[in-house]
Amino acid sequence: MTYADTAHDVRDPELPGRLLVTERDALIPLLRSRPDDDFALATLACPGWTVRDVLAHCSAALTRVVERRFEEGVFSPEANDRDIAERADWTNARVVDELERGMSEAGAVIARAGGALDAVALGEWVHAGDVRDVLGVPGAYGGQGLGSALTLLGLVTRQKNHRPLHADLDDLDDPLRLGDLSGELTPARYIGDAPTLVRLYSGRPVPAGTGYELAGAEPAELNIFGG
Repeated sequence: MTYADTAHDVRDPELPGRLLVTERDALIPLLRSRPDDDFALATLACPGWTVRDVLAHCSAALTRVVERRFEEGVFSPEANDRDIAERADWTNARVVDELERGMSEAGAVIARAGGALDAVALGEWVHAGDVRDVLGVPGAYGGQGLGSALTLLGLVTRQKNHRPLHADLDDLDDPLRLGDLSGELTPARYIGDAPTLVRLYSGRPVPAGTGYELAGAEPAELNIFGG
């Protein structure tokens, strides 16, 4: 696997859009091939939400980005629930169509936002993993977008001044440096595969029996998306 240099705080403004388009090309055909019953499956990563709810949340969030609608409280749990409720009468196909449009068009807006919306693209990619996980697709939090997602994870954790962490990944030759790079704090250390690291940073369940090592931090401390 290759990935951009994450040892320096250099933002590639086109990266979030490339990640979304890569995920679009993988996820949309998968969704269009699944029966309607699959959209009603409960998700593990987002308790109380079905696959359809996750997709409606994602499509709504990207539509807000495309249309530049950032009213007060946008992306809050309450706003997310309202977005899902507004799409309750839509067909599954219409939700997927809106998601495809958002994944195609949001990148240009995110690029011009100077980093403020980078976490939206990363969150969309993680949610796609949530859906694949429920549908039993192998490598739910991997695939062709993983390298770009890791680079974006590094940038987002620095934007958030997150605790520093050095990750020795089975998937990469060189260590991945995440979070604050000032050197003022002793970095936590992670040894394991990249998809498990993504699960930890996004607060997703790690399957029982997964082998990894984390020293200097508790798993919950890594979550960049909140509780």
